[in-house]
Amino acid sequence: MPQIPEQIQELSVGQLSARSGAAVSALHFYESKGLISSRRTSGNQRRYTRDTLRRVAFVRAAQRVGIPLATIREALSELPEERTPTHEDWARLSEAWRRELDERIRQLNRLRDHLTDCIGCGCLSLDTCVLSNPDDAFGERRAGSRLLPERVGEGR
Repeated sequence: MPQIPEQIQELSVGQLSARSGAAVSALHFYESKGLISSRRTSGNQRRYTRDTLRRVAFVRAAQRVGIPLATIREALSELPEERTPTHEDWARLSEAWRRELDERIRQLNRLRDHLTDCIGCGCLSLDTCVLSNPDDAFGERRAGSRLLPERVGEGR
């Protein structure tokens, strides 16, 4: 990983990309979403403060565990004076995100278990398949699609 001399207090987008491992396009995207910010030089080039490295690391770590960018942006906006997240910030935020991740894990485990049942069965029955027709309450009353509205006056 390229080192940036300590006397350089602002980084170009290329330097930030090289140091953080994030693609330039990802950094532009993060900036457009309000996750990081830059100033513009007289030549309209982006310049990032050194602490942006930690913000990018924070964003990427949160993304790796599945936290949506909107949630990450909200978390970063709660930090005083737009400061860089600390270890304590990460601990507090990750605890709050744990419940959401636990729920996602529960849903994925349920999907995996149903997928295994389906592979074992092989039927893909629209009447009984928990993948094609999950939690089908209407299916207990009548077969067929519930997405199309029933026409009033049709004899069935």
